[in-house]
Amino acid sequence: MLFVYLQEIIAKLIVSFIKNQYKQQMKITYNMNRRKALKSALAASLLPFSLKELISEDDDSRQHNNHKFKISLNLYSFNKILQDDKADLFDMLEFCAKYNFDAIDPTGYYFPGYPEPPDITLINNFKKEAFILGLDISGTGIRNDFANPDAQARKRDINLIKKWIEAAAQLGSPNLRIFAGTHKHEGYSRDQVFEWMAKDIRTCCDYGKDLGVVIALQNHNDFLYTSADVNKIIEMVDSEWLGLNLDIGSYRKADPYEEIKKNIHHAVTWQIKENVWIDGNETPTDFNKLFKIIKEAGYRGYLPIETLGAGDPYIKVPKLLQQVTEAINRS
Repeated sequence: MLFVYLQEIIAKLIVSFIKNQYKQQMKITYNMNRRKALKSALAASLLPFSLKELISEDDDSRQHNNHKFKISLNLYSFNKILQDDKADLFDMLEFCAKYNFDAIDPTGYYFPGYPEPPDITLINNFKKEAFILGLDISGTGIRNDFANPDAQARKRDINLIKKWIEAAAQLGSPNLRIFAGTHKHEGYSRDQVFEWMAKDIRTCCDYGKDLGVVIALQNHNDFLYTSADVNKIIEMVDSEWLGLNLDIGSYRKADPYEEIKKNIHHAVTWQIKENVWIDGNETPTDFNKLFKIIKEAGYRGYLPIETLGAGDPYIKVPKLLQQVTEAINRS
């Protein structure tokens, strides 16, 4: 009996050690591939089956209960108003504060002078005003096209991304949103495009690592159509500084909720939209179902919302915010 008792104590100590190591690793990897890290630790530990089972069950519990959401506004919701100079970034800060958003996601092309990054004075003023209003800057993003066979054009995009990584770091943005690309790449197979795309994205990730900015690749129904495409490119890049900006409205080939489940372990930020696509039709998002999936995955972090299409965003955004908030509380 004494031997069994001692074995149980040793097992608990080992569990505690592995969990502490796991928590430290998660701080480094910025909330990506959560379960993979623990399973790797388990495999390396060569623990008895019963102890592995104990940790696995505990991890399942953590995933179901340990979530933390911060609601952000992706400013593409106000795209036309911003492009027509009927409002500016500081007006958007006031709007977000009025409706008690946790954060704001100012896409790069709403800053004056895009594609060049804003000067440091504008960045500092924007960052100061956000701080005073109690708002985080949850992310920013730019346009690029890594599906383009022209290596020089892709190199220019890499250089642009590097400049905006620097701007993101100055803004205090934890990530920079990029795209795969839309180019038709005639004469080249998809596998060839995946190869050069992975290399280009890895170059950006390496630069992001140096400045503490995660590259958030958005699935945008462009070159990346499916969850399998997303998983493939992320695995090929193989960088802890790459994550997914999970766009729920851009899965058009299969059940979007099932696609989300297959990609959610890569998510570092989101685009939560009013509609998803089911059987070729734009359909109102089932937010109860969506947030149940997100909570069960144990996601922690920002949830930027975005409205599209016709209608006044000053009306549409508060409505979407209310739907999202109520669904979070229900699910």
